[in-house]
Amino acid sequence: MSGIFVDPSTLVREIMTKDLITVHDDQLVTDVAHIFDIEEIHHLPVVDTEMNLLGIISKSDFFKISHGINLFRNRAHQNQNQALYRSLLTSEIMTRKIAFLHPDDPVSLAVGIFRENLFHALPVVEGQKLIGIVTPLDIMNMCFS
Repeated sequence: MSGIFVDPSTLVREIMTKDLITVHDDQLVTDVAHIFDIEEIHHLPVVDTEMNLLGIISKSDFFKISHGINLFRNRAHQNQNQALYRSLLTSEIMTRKIAFLHPDDPVSLAVGIFRENLFHALPVVEGQKLIGIVTPLDIMNMCFS
């Protein structure tokens, strides 16, 4: 079985997604729920007002938290569930210690990180500012385009 070749000269900046949806650390978890409901994304970077990366919220982590929060599962208790969502900030549920890439890192570095860890997205930062995100899908699209 042969592997997929990743050109070692390809840089992260060439394949990263640049059109990002983000949240701020002081937003309510209701905002996160709304974004995951309407957008086709699985990772939501958390940034400050200057786009400095503070953390990330994955859809799977959000669903785990949601499962614990939704104490009441019927329509009569939806107000209680929404009140619980309104009581949490994104900063309280985000992952703070995250791996990230720089735009001039080779794509092979991203491949190695994805292979060795259970990450499904790597933010791309320049200085501390978020400028993109790379997922395994971006790499597959590069390999099969």
